[in-house]
Amino acid sequence: MIIYIARRLAQSVFLVFGAITIVFLVLRVIPGDPASLILGSQATAEELEAKRQELGLGDPLLAQYFRHLGEVLRLDFGESWRLGGDAFANVLERLPATLTLAGYALALTLLIGFPLGVHAARNTGKAVDRLVSYLSLTGQALPSFWVGIMLVLIFSRMLDILPATADGTPLALVLPAFTLALPFLGWLARLVRNGTLEELGKDYVRTARSKGLSERVVFNVHVLRNTLTPVVTVLGLVLGNFIADAVIIEQVFAWPGIGSLMIESIVNRDYAVAEAAILLIAIFYIGLNLAVDVLYFYLDPRITLETV
Repeated sequence: MIIYIARRLAQSVFLVFGAITIVFLVLRVIPGDPASLILGSQATAEELEAKRQELGLGDPLLAQYFRHLGEVLRLDFGESWRLGGDAFANVLERLPATLTLAGYALALTLLIGFPLGVHAARNTGKAVDRLVSYLSLTGQALPSFWVGIMLVLIFSRMLDILPATADGTPLALVLPAFTLALPFLGWLARLVRNGTLEELGKDYVRTARSKGLSERVVFNVHVLRNTLTPVVTVLGLVLGNFIADAVIIEQVFAWPGIGSLMIESIVNRDYAVAEAAILLIAIFYIGLNLAVDVLYFYLDPRITLETV
């Protein structure tokens, strides 16, 4: 296992290196000048050039890139001209809000999607099975930002029962967490349904029934346990998607997390904060994939780490 983890970590280094390179180039290719945003429209050409030199933007792009690589290795992204202070510290300050939102969304996905999938599998071909399929497809098809806006209009503006933005109360999590979870509820429900039906048709289920085990024991102890293996894999990817998709949801609900911070930093050309936020999201996603692969091995001993 140690060899496998070491090999995956080595691969992760190349992935992080690629992410750093792409983010660096994209942020500097898009139109906009941080110096003009800092000094304003009244600044002279000399003042703008002096500010660019101060920010390190007057050097050739290749020199900026290698200097940036050295800074990233030390987790030193520089100072945020917009927020003040260390850029990475500003990102870490917003991290708990994003993790809280992603955690609530994951809990909703599990508590709703898993039982729906099991119920549909136990009633395959019936009305409830078709209803779960229709609802799951609808949830995946609707754009998240539109769902968020509609939920705000209905539950915050019309009914006035839930807050539309972050106000420090647990209720403020309901709308953004549900909006974030909705596309994945149907995905998980269909995965659980199909996985459960596949397991029910296998030989070990017929053997368990022939031994006189009750249907309840066969289903809950044997079938559901084997269904968990692909579900865990999906949930690891879903959690990574939650952190990435929070960029849009946090904007809709004014949630003070990494996503909204990243968008604000890109708009204001605060390169240091934007790069730190994007790199942290990439590292989280890569780490979650590695954790899921290792957990996959423990859930199904028939699988070796070399084949994952």
